[in-house]
Amino acid sequence: MASHDDEICVALTRMALAGDGVVLGLGMSCLAIKTWLKYRTHHQALHAIKDTPLSPIADLRSLVIAQKPNAEPGLAISNQYPNSVRMTEALASKQPAWFGFRIWRKVDLDPVKQEQIVIVRGKIQTKASVEPGANDNQDQEAIMPLQSDSKAVYLERIQTYVHFEMNCMFGWIKQRDMVKFTQKMVAFVLAGNDGECSSTEPIAYVHVNIDNLTHPIPLLTVYHQFHPVPSSSYTLLQAMFGRRYPVGLLDEERILPVGQEITAVGILDTMPDGKPVIKPCSRLPIFLTERTREQLVIELASGTKLLFWLGIIATSISAGVLGYAVVKNYVRWKQRREQEQQRQIDEINRQNRLMEEEAENLADIPEGELCVVCLLRRRRSAFIHCGHRVCCVGCAQRVERGADSRCPVCRQIVTGTMRVFDS
Repeated sequence: MASHDDEICVALTRMALAGDGVVLGLGMSCLAIKTWLKYRTHHQALHAIKDTPLSPIADLRSLVIAQKPNAEPGLAISNQYPNSVRMTEALASKQPAWFGFRIWRKVDLDPVKQEQIVIVRGKIQTKASVEPGANDNQDQEAIMPLQSDSKAVYLERIQTYVHFEMNCMFGWIKQRDMVKFTQKMVAFVLAGNDGECSSTEPIAYVHVNIDNLTHPIPLLTVYHQFHPVPSSSYTLLQAMFGRRYPVGLLDEERILPVGQEITAVGILDTMPDGKPVIKPCSRLPIFLTERTREQLVIELASGTKLLFWLGIIATSISAGVLGYAVVKNYVRWKQRREQEQQRQIDEINRQNRLMEEEAENLADIPEGELCVVCLLRRRRSAFIHCGHRVCCVGCAQRVERGADSRCPVCRQIVTGTMRVFDS
């Protein structure tokens, strides 16, 4: 089994080094491009979060009103842009026009095209618990985990099959295969703190939309149990001669509990009834998190810096590998071209010799100048070391390369031939 893995590793290594490292360089280039794209996303997210203050939940309704078409146009500018950009674009209409065009492009104030990013922090509550007329059983719509008494608005239960697999490089390694995945959720909101509104006013809240969510969620693990597989003689045989053998079943249950205080970073939108709702933004890598705004800025800054240096390293390695591959292939192409040119020159010389020999065959050859082997062509080659000139060029080469390389006249061993030209 190990030899099979060795063959796979050797094949992958040959594939990576194919073309003097072209495949490896292209792979590193793809990695560098992916790193720079991720760096761009983190960099934009860092600036968006830096330029967006933490908004109280009670003030979101006023921001929603500001996004309506009949609102003042100046309020529709998204706060995701830096202050300098907003100031420059706000003054665009005051700049003089040159040849019918203005120097600065004005911001599109269409509220449909604007995506206003907001940052809010509040406690998770079910939608039914904050609606008017909620009674003491306000959390009756909450999800109850099977192995915990905590109430939740989102639940994931994952059953994973754990086994050990033999690897030629790292030996026995632990592998996991998902067997079953169960997901439950209910509509929930982020409720504001008690200090954001007076005692006479209702609790301010904002709806959270997690439909088709691809961002990570800060889930709390409430159940984590490993069920081992009873060992048998078959398991021992699998461990000795097989590539993998089972270990057990891992059962996990993770929830988003009610009452947990989290931060939401997303796009502010409105529901059909006019209430504010936060949706995830595809341009941001974060939607729901336990960290505060300041902690998010620090984490994104460190991640952006790390991605920047990783991008530089990957770009340098890919440039070096591709440069080496290009130079190596260019030198090889140049050598192949020189060999082809030399082959063409040799072919031309051979054709010239054949033409000369044909001309000699057509001409009258004096008596005693015919080759003693073929009796067709003129004697042109002398043997080394005896010096006899009794054969033409072709027959002299055949005598030299034959099994019994001896002179036809004196029977001495021939070590070479030399062409003789008449003056």
